Amino acid sequence: MAKRVAVIGGGCSGLAAIKCCVDEGLEPVCFERTDEVGGLWHYTDHVRNGQACVMRSTVINTSKEMMCFSDYPVPKENPNYMHNSQVLQYFKDYAEHFKLYDHIQYNTEVVMVKRAADFAKTGKWNLQIRDHMSGEERTETFDAVLVCTGHHAEKNEPTFPGLSDFKGRVVHSHDYREPSDYVGKRMVVVGFGNSGGDLAVELSRCGQVFLSTRRGAWVFKRLGQAGGLPLDVVTKTRLQTAINSFLPISVLRSRVRRQLNKQLDHDLYGLTPAYPPLTSHTVVNDDLANRIACGSIKVKTDVKKFNPTSVEFVDGTVEENIDVVLLATGYIFGFPFIEKSVIDVKENRLPFYKYMFPPDLEHKTLAVIGCVQPLGATVPLSEVQCRLATRVFKDEVKLPPAPAMWEDIQAKENAMAQRYWKSQRHTIQVDWIPFMDELAELNGCKPDVAHLLKTDPVLAWHVITGPCTPYQYRLMGPGKWAGARDAILTTMDRVRFPLATRPVPGDSGKDDRQWFLFWFSALVVFVIVVRFLFG
Repeated sequence: MAKRVAVIGGGCSGLAAIKCCVDEGLEPVCFERTDEVGGLWHYTDHVRNGQACVMRSTVINTSKEMMCFSDYPVPKENPNYMHNSQVLQYFKDYAEHFKLYDHIQYNTEVVMVKRAADFAKTGKWNLQIRDHMSGEERTETFDAVLVCTGHHAEKNEPTFPGLSDFKGRVVHSHDYREPSDYVGKRMVVVGFGNSGGDLAVELSRCGQVFLSTRRGAWVFKRLGQAGGLPLDVVTKTRLQTAINSFLPISVLRSRVRRQLNKQLDHDLYGLTPAYPPLTSHTVVNDDLANRIACGSIKVKTDVKKFNPTSVEFVDGTVEENIDVVLLATGYIFGFPFIEKSVIDVKENRLPFYKYMFPPDLEHKTLAVIGCVQPLGATVPLSEVQCRLATRVFKDEVKLPPAPAMWEDIQAKENAMAQRYWKSQRHTIQVDWIPFMDELAELNGCKPDVAHLLKTDPVLAWHVITGPCTPYQYRLMGPGKWAGARDAILTTMDRVRFPLATRPVPGDSGKDDRQWFLFWFSALVVFVIVVRFLFG
């Protein structure tokens, strides 16, 4: 009889979990407390407590080729950066294509997850489940659990002096949907992460915005400098990752600083933080500089205190007649439905092996999925975690003993402390390609570049120099997909397709530049490979 696996949450991680269970011959049962799949990407006009939701206008920050499931490319017709409605439709198409809906129970909430009485022997779990439609509760037993609720959960609402006396509206970004209620208002946005930047830009088109930031931020744009290609397509390559690994971190930070300041002089626009690039989670925003230049956004320092109708900032300036304060102050994540002796998150720290497995559980039959903050796309990372977890549940992958797990956890925490400034938002950071490779190596599906160089040099070239798309993790090993090679070789075709809406005259100089870049890259790759194989 197949092992039963409870999947908690029907967002992108939950859908990947269902499919991976089916692929491995497990029996998944997904509990989704709303009436629809998609999680964060399921836009609703009404606010639901404990359920994060994108804004009506949200466009994804990672390009379609880098954020897709590894055996289901996004249609070539879709734009490289999809609107949230297109992202949701892609998830629905994925679920339909692989017949995942049959395994989902909607309007069903997992109230509590506890170890079964015979857990020491069986590793089984008891789930207390509530049906939102009938109000009835029941208990079911499962062989394993995949927790796919993400880390956008409870609102982080810091206190400020005088905020309770402020007479205007106070809205957390979690509760914001669209700008129609804010026309003509004077607004203060507190917090300068991705949500704060998006809020400030959108609201600046209908009113005056003051963007309050404690530290400032380095701002990246979605498009790179390589002819307007998506930034992640250009930079998330194995070749670039290898080059970066050889560079001193000070050199790398200096180079990134120069590149960012070429696009936007951070000093001139009052954005420069006290920390260097690559020491904070990436802020992606294409329009911020334009809105600052128009005067509809004014960058301010941290809030000192609120008055009934004004806000005073730490530099002594005061903005009067403020109508609305929007708190873009992030989230506090946790798992209150799991017994604390198993998971007890404090200050957003998740001391789990690969951010998945509680190291001290005698049976590795519970895994947390997608509770990471990658410098890249989350969807394929969650999928690789699910592929690993399901094979662990089947005892086909053996994890190291607890002391080795704790050593890995501590090494990651130490590396994070050295690289990032201390903050609740910097507790689950991972580098995309290295972390994906870590998970894939454990599972046996990491691409063997040396083997490809001998057997399929054309594919090897694309794997090394091209974007490290999720398809690379379907080339070999468990879960190998026959379409992976073609998907890799045609990646740039799908990137270019939605842009080619008008024929244009040819550029005779473009081919020369491409050949120069080709041979220069070939030389660099050759040097790296030789050093790797014979150094």
